[in-house]
Amino acid sequence: MKIISIANQKGGVAKTTTASTMAAGLKRRGYKVLAVDLDAQGNLTTNLGAETEDRATTYDLMKGAASAEEAIQHLSIDLIPADLALASADMEFCQTGREYKLSRALETIKEQYDYVILDTPPTLGIMTTNAFFASDEIIIPACGYDGVKGIINLYNLVRTVQEYGNKKLKIAGILMTRYNPRTNMEQGIRELAASIAQQIDVPLYKTYIRTSVIVEEAKANLTDIFSYNDKNNVAKDYDQFIDEYLKGDKK
Repeated sequence: MKIISIANQKGGVAKTTTASTMAAGLKRRGYKVLAVDLDAQGNLTTNLGAETEDRATTYDLMKGAASAEEAIQHLSIDLIPADLALASADMEFCQTGREYKLSRALETIKEQYDYVILDTPPTLGIMTTNAFFASDEIIIPACGYDGVKGIINLYNLVRTVQEYGNKKLKIAGILMTRYNPRTNMEQGIRELAASIAQQIDVPLYKTYIRTSVIVEEAKANLTDIFSYNDKNNVAKDYDQFIDEYLKGDKK
């Protein structure tokens, strides 16, 4: 089982879209995939139509009140949902070993899935730290100057996690999202991303994800982009990205 965090502390960079679409794309290729919502805002949970009332969530998983198996909902993508209770995680989960709560919880289902995709919150708090301690790899979606410049802060957290408990963790690559190749500004942002990628010695994916109303339409229909319209440009972009990722994964 390979665990992948989709992470960037900057909001609005298509983390949730990337998490749900990557999970759906891997499933379409025959892999057994689980998505886990680690964000108190619960966007992935809402977008996939999961239920949280009287159902086990990531919060219950972290507290040890529910097992991973009990928390999984079998939707278009298997999902462990999140709710607002996670907003207190940084204050509530303060005991020794708190960084390993997620890793331990997912250990019980490691034979059931090929990939686990973690949708992280737009912060570098305890939930993102838990994601990194549990993960094998990180994919960083990025758009805009702020989203790209913030990669350095995320990289520093990765280095800390590598040093103090998860030596196998690596950044699989940076994925440009909401990208318009026709504008000089966007090309400049991509050049900045390429410079940062070289600086921290991680790949910048050749594939980029264009913007489209299809993303919001899929959310409104409580499904992933592939299930909603796999002929759209964004679906094609993500399909190409997943192929690029898997090609690198097999090296």
